[in-house]
Amino acid sequence: MARVAAFKEFGRFTVINAWLDAPAAVIFLVLLLLYGVTAAAIVFICQGPTNSPVRRFEGIVSPFFDAVAVLFALMAGFLAADIAERNKQAVQAVQMEAAELRNVFTLSVASTTDMSAIRAAWTDYVKAVTGEEWHAMTKRERAPAADKAFDALLRELSAPAIGRDAGNAVHVGLLNAAIRVSTARSDRLSLASDTTSGLKWAVVLLLGMMTQVAIGAVHITKRNPQIGALTVFSVAVVISLGLIALQEHPFAGEIGLSAEPLLELLKLQGPGGAS
Repeated sequence: MARVAAFKEFGRFTVINAWLDAPAAVIFLVLLLLYGVTAAAIVFICQGPTNSPVRRFEGIVSPFFDAVAVLFALMAGFLAADIAERNKQAVQAVQMEAAELRNVFTLSVASTTDMSAIRAAWTDYVKAVTGEEWHAMTKRERAPAADKAFDALLRELSAPAIGRDAGNAVHVGLLNAAIRVSTARSDRLSLASDTTSGLKWAVVLLLGMMTQVAIGAVHITKRNPQIGALTVFSVAVVISLGLIALQEHPFAGEIGLSAEPLLELLKLQGPGGAS
């Protein structure tokens, strides 16, 4: 039943999901067309024939339609807050993973025992994450190469000889850091595959159109004020919702998170670092 429900949810909002996955220019263009066409239709209907049936609603005052604008503002605010929280968690997950990987490297260098095999596995994992997996996350997938690289790193860290040669304290520290790396990576992958419900986006988009209708109703017989009010509101909606949509996927798009915190770790293996 859960799979059937998920399939129906996917099918119902495929268009919205495809729009959110589009480049920034397409996102703004679709919003511009959506609200531009709606605004133009409202003006045409209201300012068309003088005997238009909609003229019967003349006299509506703005306070009666403020509720629509408030609902739109609240829903857009909740949507933006959800997306911002997901992006904040994504930043924390990447920073945590980078910090714990640095701990693994530092402990391997500080130990008097030769841990070059651990550092080689460590380098393979960082390269797999910053290379293949970061690209895979833009498609809400994970990279098998990163899974294999982490398994290899964990095998090296779990070797009994590490505890015997370097001491239990160092061995436990390495294993604990590796576990935290795994947790941070799981959080990162989970956030990369998480998306805002298409229903929430549909509600916000529809409420924006309903607010346009409310503005048109208030200025139902005043052509220029109606055009001016609809233009200002529509432009504001396009800019606001466009910027929110650009942040929908934390690791994708023009403003997605980069792998720079992890790439910086590879400098530890540079000419001035340990090998």
